[in-house]
Amino acid sequence: QLQLVESGGDFVHTGGSLRLSCAASGFTYRMSWYRQAPGKVRELVASITSAGSTPTYADFVKGRFTISRDTVKNTVYLQMSSLKPEDTAVYYCKAWPNYWGQGTQVTVSS
Repeated sequence: QLQLVESGGDFVHTGGSLRLSCAASGFTYRMSWYRQAPGKVRELVASITSAGSTPTYADFVKGRFTISRDTVKNTVYLQMSSLKPEDTAVYYCKAWPNYWGQGTQVTVSS
């Protein structure tokens, strides 16, 4: 059973930056970051292929977030900048086909 462990969530002010990490216990194919704010559905934030190419982003994070991965460390990252209060959520990583981490809290205060 593949295990995913997220880290890096924190409290920051508007305009701040954070880098989230998701360490996998083994090889992974497509990796994605999702987020879920209180009272809202979980939504896709960004995704990257097993080779680390062709990243895709939700419109609401384009130009602010960057997904990347280290295939040697089996780790995927989400670099977040220009954070806004509406980015406040629990961020989850997902490995294809349907493995999930426990989530890490990101709180952005105005």
